[in-house]
Amino acid sequence: MTAPRALLLILGAVLIGVVVIAALQRPGPTQELANEFGTEAGRLRQLPRIDRHEARFSLCDGPVRVNCVVDGDTFWFRGDKIRIADIDAPEIVAPRCRDERQVGELARDRLLVLLNAGAFSLSSGWRDTDRYGRKLRTVERAGRSIGEMLVEDGLARRWGEPRRDWCTP
Repeated sequence: MTAPRALLLILGAVLIGVVVIAALQRPGPTQELANEFGTEAGRLRQLPRIDRHEARFSLCDGPVRVNCVVDGDTFWFRGDKIRIADIDAPEIVAPRCRDERQVGELARDRLLVLLNAGAFSLSSGWRDTDRYGRKLRTVERAGRSIGEMLVEDGLARRWGEPRRDWCTP
């Protein structure tokens, strides 16, 4: 191969590389949509979710669990066991005291009401499941966390905050 021919091949490869890089850096439909909404492309997923899920929930009772509430932070939906990812509610099954069980039952009953109040959305975070195999999901309605509603009602604590002693008033 002659030097001029090799130089042409190298220049051609460089030109193709420049075109490919330019094409990759050009805003695509996602970036254009993000710009239209005034957000960064990486934050586009934070646009309001459409609340698509809806079911009639009951309290869990018996071996068949489809759409039912276990406690203040766990429920079954369409046969999947869901753990609300952004909160921790008092225990019902193995509480440390009578007060914890009572608040746990209130949290469970409130979650039942909230889930039955209309359509909701489920989103996963950095982990899909917990060590017990439950799906970790944030549950929202109209962009508002149902877990946060339970926290505001004094029936749960935010995940990551110090543990709460439900046995002291």
